[in-house]
Amino acid sequence: MYTLRPTSFFRPSSRPTSPVPVPRQDGPVPAERAARPLSKLSLSTFRRPSPSPAAGLTPSTTVIQDGSFMEVLGLKLSEAVSKALAQPSGPGAPGEMLGGRRPIPPGRGRALGALIVSEVNASRENPHLYRAVIRTLQRPLSVLLTNISTNLIPLLSSPAFHTPAAPTPQEPQPNATQLHAVALATFAGELLEAFDEIGLGVDVDTRGDNLRGIREGLVSIVKRVVEPLINGMKNELMPIIDALETVPPPPPTSTGGVVGKTSATAKAQVHHPAITTLQTLIPIYSRALSRYVASAYAESALASFVISVVWRGLVALAHRPAPPSTPPASPSMHTTALKPKEATKKSSSTTPPATPPASRFTLKLPPSRPPTPPSPGLRAPTVAADARMLFNLLSQLPKPTQDKPQTRLARDVVDEAFEGLSAFIALLESIQPPAAPGRTATTATAPGASPKAPPLTDLEADLELLTADLPIVISLPVLLRTYLPGTPERTVHALLGLSEAEYRKGCLGGFGRAEECGIAVGQRVLDVLKADPTVRAAEGVDVLLRWLERELEAARAERARVEAETGAEQH
Repeated sequence: MYTLRPTSFFRPSSRPTSPVPVPRQDGPVPAERAARPLSKLSLSTFRRPSPSPAAGLTPSTTVIQDGSFMEVLGLKLSEAVSKALAQPSGPGAPGEMLGGRRPIPPGRGRALGALIVSEVNASRENPHLYRAVIRTLQRPLSVLLTNISTNLIPLLSSPAFHTPAAPTPQEPQPNATQLHAVALATFAGELLEAFDEIGLGVDVDTRGDNLRGIREGLVSIVKRVVEPLINGMKNELMPIIDALETVPPPPPTSTGGVVGKTSATAKAQVHHPAITTLQTLIPIYSRALSRYVASAYAESALASFVISVVWRGLVALAHRPAPPSTPPASPSMHTTALKPKEATKKSSSTTPPATPPASRFTLKLPPSRPPTPPSPGLRAPTVAADARMLFNLLSQLPKPTQDKPQTRLARDVVDEAFEGLSAFIALLESIQPPAAPGRTATTATAPGASPKAPPLTDLEADLELLTADLPIVISLPVLLRTYLPGTPERTVHALLGLSEAEYRKGCLGGFGRAEECGIAVGQRVLDVLKADPTVRAAEGVDVLLRWLERELEAARAERARVEAETGAEQH
């Protein structure tokens, strides 16, 4: 009675849920309802795929917001930084290997900079993304700056970096230590040029989101390498250029036995010994500078070097004393040579000697010429000739590029320095034309000669134009020797009452210092010359005084104009 009977409760669950009858019962249901819900299904079908493209774009926006895109960019930049400083493949030249490593080849900094420029330009339109990219750049670039500094410190502290201080004819190429240091500086300079392309690290941001610190570190690397190498060449050149201030030795003379057999070298212009040395060194230094200055950030040191060399050449040539005049041959030399001739005639009429006397050889010379005349065609070095040679030699040095904004100002200053040297050459050639063949430099038109010479009498009309591009402290010594010749010479520092060292240190330090002191020096010299009665009595001194007055007036007007423009800009 109470026996449990099998019911549906204990049956297996798979039997009532058999899928066999379901299609038969539910199959016609969609067919019956197909008229009404079909439109709903079709709408949902068209509306749901519409967000699917947005779903494809949503991950990119989400990636930027959650930082995964920045992580990928950071890894990409870190890998590029590692490859940029990696050891180049392939065998290296014998002279560039240092510790089994080759220097970084040029172009790697430019390649890394191109990658940074592309990533930054892609985020310019989104300010938030742009700041995120800048923050991402800080880590790999900081690592790069640290690695470059780590590699550079032992190179700069090595004695080989400063030995030799400048290329020599025996060792014209830089050594391996210098090559590795220059390669790191070139890499930093190339990367800085890429920074300039997009203005990276220029603005000051107190939050530290910019790359100004990275930029300053790269600039420091370029300066620490390039400036010592250029200063080494500068220290070698300056004593040679200063030697141009000394009066050159007289040209060599030939003996009577070689008169009429003048060689080609004798007909050429004899240069100052310092010019001869510069002819050997300048081409070597020019090639070295082209290798050291491989980026725009090294050209400021190049401009300073070239301007300093041109200025020292101007100072040396302007203060070279007038060469001493060569006295004419004494007539007593001819009479002494003729006395043995008469005695020989008397003695030879009776018994001729067995061996001819030595005086017979002097009889072959014409009586109107000295026994040892100078070689025909030989020209002594003049200040104008040496200035022209110096201009041609220094023009071989590389100059800052003019097509880059950051170096355009440096190029303009260098061009002005060469224009001053060119104007100085024109002034010297107007006062002292090149000596003609067969004549020495001590002609009537040389500096220190009499102002009565024809070129000097007509010079006053052009004197202001010839000295327009020259500082007063450069033109004044030349014109003092020209219009006030005498022994001892009237020097500028003596007229000022200063020692030569004090005057050079205070007024001849450079183009800028010369312009500052030009008015004070010129006014003091003018007052001293006017107060000296011996000067007022000299012939031709009025030309010098009138020129100096005009120069002072023009200099004061120019200074007033510059001060007015500066005041207008400040207000």
